[in-house]
Amino acid sequence: MTTLEPEVARRMALRAQLLDGRRGRSVPQAVDELFVLQVDPTAAVAPNVDLVLWSRLGGDYERSDLTFALEAERSLVEHWSWVRPVDDVGLLLATMPGDLHPSVHEWLAANAGFRADVVARLAAEGPQTAPGVPDTCQVPWASSGWNNDKNVNRMLELLTVLGDVAVSGRRGRLRVYDLAERVYPADLVVPPPDEARAALEQRRLASLGIARASSKDSGGEQVGAGGAGEEVTVAGVAGAWRADPDALAAADEPFEGRCALLSPLDRLVSDRDRALDLFGFEYVLEMYKAAAKRRWGYFALPILHDDRLVGKLDAKADRKAGVLRVHAVHEDFPWDPEVGDAVEAEVDALAAWLGLEVVRG
Repeated sequence: MTTLEPEVARRMALRAQLLDGRRGRSVPQAVDELFVLQVDPTAAVAPNVDLVLWSRLGGDYERSDLTFALEAERSLVEHWSWVRPVDDVGLLLATMPGDLHPSVHEWLAANAGFRADVVARLAAEGPQTAPGVPDTCQVPWASSGWNNDKNVNRMLELLTVLGDVAVSGRRGRLRVYDLAERVYPADLVVPPPDEARAALEQRRLASLGIARASSKDSGGEQVGAGGAGEEVTVAGVAGAWRADPDALAAADEPFEGRCALLSPLDRLVSDRDRALDLFGFEYVLEMYKAAAKRRWGYFALPILHDDRLVGKLDAKADRKAGVLRVHAVHEDFPWDPEVGDAVEAEVDALAAWLGLEVVRG
């Protein structure tokens, strides 16, 4: 079994997540290599999808590029809570329905009439947001609170999993739904579930470079490699890992590092155990903690320099005032001057991309 030095393993992960010095990709190309972008409305600095793409593509990235890919070009699609390449949709339709809890299938069966009404509404009247679809459910969704009185939202989300409907765009923060046949390619192929699951595992591992075989999910997306790749170990880190064969083959190639400010939901750090094992990086998203109990800040951005995660940036975009307020820069260890200078430059670049002035302190 191959044993990797920690530095080599880190660089494999960074290359896979497009966090080395390479640039020049389009939005669809970047998302294809990243595999998924988590959709999250938190915009303390910027929404997750935008922060991730800015950190990979630089200041030339514009939200309109993503909107064009989703709503006009249809090279990307919003599915469940993720932006994905449309070419992966067939793999999802092959696997996700079987992963639904039996109680979900029971609820769908009990609401066959409601399901038919929703599909008929879209067929007759075209794209709709959830508030525009009447709630004709026979059995309300049983919820502990999060989905109370949201039967239409829940039905539309589940019909997306089943392949009846698809997200065709957004009106503000609201998803717009349409019949799947009007959104997805006419030649969409849905392979057998086992074949699709293996393909997803391979795609997922390629986007991570190196991962544990199994791990907790992050926002509904698995972060483990399953049976994909080759088994390896990392020197000084307990347990086995799975490595993507292409990442392993390129492991000894020269690495060009850079500085980057990451979203707390970035897939380089969203698996907190993996980030701790590979990078020695401790992180907790503290937006749900009382202010007095926060160590790093409400929506602190992990800071990458070269091949190390080196700290956290506590900042907030105050759009009314036109400023990016930098409350604190937390160093995980004492930085050399060149690290501090690179981080300061990246903060300035973030503010420029947001169209804001930096206010420090």
